[in-house]
Amino acid sequence: MANRKSKAVAKPYEPTPLERKAVASYKSREKKVAPLPAFVATTTDGSVRLDLDHPDLMTGYTLVAEAIKSNSLDYFTGCTSALASVCQKGGQVDAPTLNYAVAMVAGIEPRDQLESMLATQMAAVHLATMDTARRMATSGDLARYEAFDRSFNKLARTFAAQIEALKRYRSKGVQRVIVERVTVEKGGQAIVGNVTHGGGVDEENAR
Repeated sequence: MANRKSKAVAKPYEPTPLERKAVASYKSREKKVAPLPAFVATTTDGSVRLDLDHPDLMTGYTLVAEAIKSNSLDYFTGCTSALASVCQKGGQVDAPTLNYAVAMVAGIEPRDQLESMLATQMAAVHLATMDTARRMATSGDLARYEAFDRSFNKLARTFAAQIEALKRYRSKGVQRVIVERVTVEKGGQAIVGNVTHGGGVDEENAR
């Protein structure tokens, strides 16, 4: 009778406390985000067709439309087509890059269609920035390196400006109200100052 070698059962990996904390944090964020169906690109006779990888087309469309805050089929088609046009490799739409771009737009969490348009531009600029960085790293000569370096810096500044534009737009309803407080002390001296958020007086303007 052949000897049977007993196989040792592998001990399950025990995450470290920091790893468990990171996993819990990720799962907590994941629960708050609606699932985002992936796009699948199919090329037939030079024509590209984009489909959603979801068992129910309408549900899949609605999930993506909500994530990018699309108000119509026209906007949905235009937005995804625009992203697809900048997500190409070898003249063909690269589905993983497109899904990455759509995830970027969704991750910015646009609140309306205007924010969605800005988020779409931000995704396109980010892709261009990283592509320029790749070209810069493999430029091979100083002239090409410097040309890509200039483009990289312009794109990086554009992205920073887009972030500021989004911040300003999102704070459009916030107004600063300054209330002047007048305090009359003994002897009739008046202290006039601006009341800040904390309720203090910024400075004495007159006595």
